[in-house]
Amino acid sequence: MNFLKNHPFEVEAYFESSVVLTFAFPKEQLQKLIPDCLDLDTYEDKWAFAAIALVQTKNLRPKGFPSFLGNDFFLIGYRIFVKYRNNNGKRQRGLFILKSETDKKKMEVLGNIFTHYNYSTIDIFKSINDQKLTIKSNKSNFEIIIDNSVEEAKLPTNSPFENFKDARRFAGPLPFTFSYDTISNKVLIVEGVRQNWIPKPIHIIHQNIGFFNNYNLNNAILANAFIIEKIPYYWKKGKTETWTH
Repeated sequence: MNFLKNHPFEVEAYFESSVVLTFAFPKEQLQKLIPDCLDLDTYEDKWAFAAIALVQTKNLRPKGFPSFLGNDFFLIGYRIFVKYRNNNGKRQRGLFILKSETDKKKMEVLGNIFTHYNYSTIDIFKSINDQKLTIKSNKSNFEIIIDNSVEEAKLPTNSPFENFKDARRFAGPLPFTFSYDTISNKVLIVEGVRQNWIPKPIHIIHQNIGFFNNYNLNNAILANAFIIEKIPYYWKKGKTETWTH
């Protein structure tokens, strides 16, 4: 039944909001976490990037189904920015998923049947006022506090990016997500399609990402932080190809 994990049908959803924090690491730290078929998507040949995306979805369902059959989930994804050269020689930018989390058991079950994204269910708390948006989980040991009072956020202190043009290249989501099956030697490629994707920089007051400790990722540098709101989104059916070394 493993073929079911290869995204056997298209899926659509409405993103009410997507908060993405991207962290820079020396590329040597992240290289060990990706399969050999992928290359790190680096900046200045020095920095590689891992991101946490916190997405409030609405009406998530197989594409073409009526919206009332969809479900609303809060999704969290931990991803690495990568590149893949397909069998046609084309270079594709995308993401490699390390771990996914959600606020509902139903999404964990379905996500682990139809994807390789390693879902688990956690507690997620959100609070918002005119000044701050807080998103946290005790079980997953993370907390993010966004300063809503800042109209025009700047790049985070110590960000390796020189400007927002470079930073937006690593804001996500990228067109493709990749998985690799070491037994069959096949790469799974899932393409995402979105409209009106306009990332808005946000100012982070506080962030703690306990997940990085699980992979012994040290000295994470917050490289950028964006929010995107009110976006129709869908994922195409997955495609597989044999990796040729």
